[in-house]
Amino acid sequence: MSTAPIRVLLVDDQPLVRAGLRVLMADTPDLDVAGEAGTGTEAVALARDLGPDVVVMDVRMPGMDGIEATRIVTAGPGAPRVLVLTTFDDDEYVYGALRSGASGFLVKDMALDDILAAIRVVASGDALIAPGVTRRLIEEFAARPEPTRPPPRDLDGVTEREREVLTLVGRGLSNGEIAERLHISAATAKAHVARLFSKLNARDRVQLVILAYETGLVP
Repeated sequence: MSTAPIRVLLVDDQPLVRAGLRVLMADTPDLDVAGEAGTGTEAVALARDLGPDVVVMDVRMPGMDGIEATRIVTAGPGAPRVLVLTTFDDDEYVYGALRSGASGFLVKDMALDDILAAIRVVASGDALIAPGVTRRLIEEFAARPEPTRPPPRDLDGVTEREREVLTLVGRGLSNGEIAERLHISAATAKAHVARLFSKLNARDRVQLVILAYETGLVP
């Protein structure tokens, strides 16, 4: 049985950027362009009407920017995943995107194949951040809580082994690398991560990384 393609909403105020991604996806059987938007306001409306799996979201657009659009699009159950794709590798954009619910942050100078791969990663329920900003992002993000943010949640109910897994997730290790480090199977490592999602009410791996820093598991 064939798997349904990932339905993608392209959001960028530059038609050439959208056209480039659209043409690329036309030759990719597992990705399908569900629609296009040139502003944040259009993105919110189309995300509601079309129900895409992934929204590829620019940040700087006229009117409602991509950060606010991301916050609205990701609110509520069954919301699409958002992959922010921008020209500007700026810390404030990264923080804003993740706080608004984005599952990924990439810059447009990445290889097109890497962008397509990132769409698949985000659609699968995982998270991805451009390698050049990952370490800087997490350290800064964990050190700069918002004034109205609630105190960091504790880890009550998390087992010692799950703490070890969370620590390694916080250090950026994949499930396979965690399995190797802890001498367990990849399936067991994946199961531990899944339980952490549930116990900590984390949307994706990015939130687990942030929690690992906030709770002091990763210095």
